[in-house]
Amino acid sequence: MFLIFLERFCFLMACRSFPFLQVVGSMRGSSGINAEYGGITKKKKKKKDSVDWFVCGYLYILIKMPRGPRKHLKRLNAPRNWMLDKLSGKWAPRPRTGPHKLRESIPLLILLRNRLKYALTAREVIQILHQRLIKVDGKVRTDQKYPAGFMDVVSIEKTNEYFRLMYDVKGRFAIKPISQTEADYKLARVRKIWKGKNGVIFAALSDSRVVRYPDPLIKPHDTVKYNLKEGKITSFVPFEAGNLSMIIGGRNLGRIGVIVKRERHLGGFDIVHVKDAIGHTFATRLQNVFVIGKGTKPLVSLPLGHGIRKTILEELSIRHKRLGNKGPNPAEVSV
Repeated sequence: MFLIFLERFCFLMACRSFPFLQVVGSMRGSSGINAEYGGITKKKKKKKDSVDWFVCGYLYILIKMPRGPRKHLKRLNAPRNWMLDKLSGKWAPRPRTGPHKLRESIPLLILLRNRLKYALTAREVIQILHQRLIKVDGKVRTDQKYPAGFMDVVSIEKTNEYFRLMYDVKGRFAIKPISQTEADYKLARVRKIWKGKNGVIFAALSDSRVVRYPDPLIKPHDTVKYNLKEGKITSFVPFEAGNLSMIIGGRNLGRIGVIVKRERHLGGFDIVHVKDAIGHTFATRLQNVFVIGKGTKPLVSLPLGHGIRKTILEELSIRHKRLGNKGPNPAEVSV
């Protein structure tokens, strides 16, 4: 009842705050309009004085409309690569605005509680973060909703554990344990290079970093090796045929292969053809390809499976071997 009263009150206040709308509405509704039909002049029936309901309704909607960005995320609308179940609650932690997009990142709360199993509840995650024990790319993060994304390095120095966020062939976040030496750097893709004020050259990276005075040979779509301690680019790998790459978007998300060729389409999307380690060839858009190594040698440790997508029968056979059962042979099963 209180909400109904509040809505009606807001509507009346909107009409009362803009008296000129009532004048406009009365002019539209009460003025007589003459029309001639075969020499006979008729006058339409006079309408009652009324308010322009369309404009007032629009103002009423504006008054009720929430302001600012959204702060909530329902569990069913959360990204699939978070792997959240449906029945554990109604809401999910919405990542803060940060270096990665919402659907291309995972909040630290989900990472520590659901994936790494360091906590049972969100309150325990907050207590861990407030002790300043978690670092992302070498910086302490205390916000449980901080978005960690592809190629980010999560460090837990108290337990001497280091992880790198990557993708598996099913499109989920793969948390790859790495050594302390490998945790000192990360790979980033060059999004744009431009000349700023006073002729300073800038390079925008995929993790929202902006680097001044990059190597003149670095071009967009190349991959740079960024040292997290020094804050500098130490080396780079050009985007060209023959280099190892990982797919970071589309239906082939998580697959790893060597770039075969690049098709240029004027006015459309450039298409890149990739060949994986077992000879399967697939194609995807240019913006989905992330170079991770020179030739066939990767610069970072690869997740389990090395980015090779298996068929359903091959996965079933591997599962049976792991359990000690003799499963079906994919070569003998006819589809």
